[in-house]
Amino acid sequence: MSDETPICSAKGCRAAAVWVLAWNNPKVHTPERRKTWLACEEHREHLSQFLGVRGFLKDVVAFEEWRAAEES
Repeated sequence: MSDETPICSAKGCRAAAVWVLAWNNPKVHTPERRKTWLACEEHREHLSQFLGVRGFLKDVVAFEEWRAAEES
């Protein structure tokens, strides 16, 4: 990971990311593959609903927990 502050993936948002939304499109990706979007507190629910309605959302994890798991 870089030292840059990660920002929310919502269009036009420049807020710091607090959440990682892990997702997968089963028509395109293998079952174990996880793509990620980052979300600030304000956009977490909206982005989760967007992915959830499509059946893509697999997990929502606090950014710091995700970072710690990636570094271990």
